Amino acid sequence: MRVLIVEDEQRLAASLAAGLGAEGFAVDVVHNGTDGLHRATEFDYDLVILDIMLPGLNGYRVCAALRAAGDETPVLMLTAKDGEYDEAEGLDTGADDYLTKPFSYVVLLARVRALLRRRGSAGAAPRLHIGDLELDRGTRRVARAGREVALTAKEFTVLEQLATRVGEVVSKSEILEHGWDFAYDGDPNIVEVYVSALRRKLGPGLIHTVRGAGYRLAP
Repeated sequence: MRVLIVEDEQRLAASLAAGLGAEGFAVDVVHNGTDGLHRATEFDYDLVILDIMLPGLNGYRVCAALRAAGDETPVLMLTAKDGEYDEAEGLDTGADDYLTKPFSYVVLLARVRALLRRRGSAGAAPRLHIGDLELDRGTRRVARAGREVALTAKEFTVLEQLATRVGEVVSKSEILEHGWDFAYDGDPNIVEVYVSALRRKLGPGLIHTVRGAGYRLAP
């Protein structure tokens, strides 16, 4: 899952990015509304965490512009404001949820997961079954032939990308785009490391290498 944080308080943004990164999310961060709107329209995100009081374009205008362009990516708005009118304005511009600062990180993470589950229920199924492989995107649990398999956050992210496109060839670059942040400039062969770990944990016959193209998940 890839998340965009648009927040001008740099310490808060860094803290949120670190926390979500530890949960297995790929996180990009920008600090003003103009950059936020550009990044959100140029790249594919699963969720946008959007502050309201931003330099350049404020969060209301960013969200309204995304919705006017037909972008239905879930938006969680953050603000130091409070009051029902501020919340109503945020929701009226197209935000999916609203959180007032200061907030608990545990609550934010719960809201993030709820929005992603809601998006999954409207599109890709929250539970995937591929042969004897079961993958629950809500609880992030995986089982094969009824046996639960413990995966790291990044291993789950790679498997999820393959599972949501079962039968298709998924390139290394597509896996990197989905599972690593915009600033990642390391070796793209890191994908091979995680695919190898998944094969070791899940057993043979699921993840196939398509030479020169990428990987395909097939039962």
